[in-house]
Amino acid sequence: MVDEHGRPLILLLSEGQMSDHTGAKLVYDALPPSATHLIGDKGYDSDEFRQTLRAKGIEPCIPPRRNRKSPALYCKKLYKTRHKVENFFGKLKDWRRVATRYDRCAHTFMSTICIAAFVIYYLN
Repeated sequence: MVDEHGRPLILLLSEGQMSDHTGAKLVYDALPPSATHLIGDKGYDSDEFRQTLRAKGIEPCIPPRRNRKSPALYCKKLYKTRHKVENFFGKLKDWRRVATRYDRCAHTFMSTICIAAFVIYYLN
């Protein structure tokens, strides 16, 4: 798969018990240089992740965790657009095979997700 500029897209399927912050470390190098903002949930709230994003010229839009001693600022208006991604994940979970993860192999499961995403995209 490639993006609109012909660059390859990297899809990452992490294990179910992996924290968001640990998974985010795996995609540092895959972040596109043209990105200006990254919208993430509270699971991605860490100073290390924010510093890495800013070093790449990407402004993080991540709400702070409740227990954070010095809450980080974020754009609430931009964060509200995150519901589009959440809605898409909800549509993916309408596919029983994806929701219950019948496939044992990660590559087969990722293929199922790609097929479901393709069908959802073209049906809407």
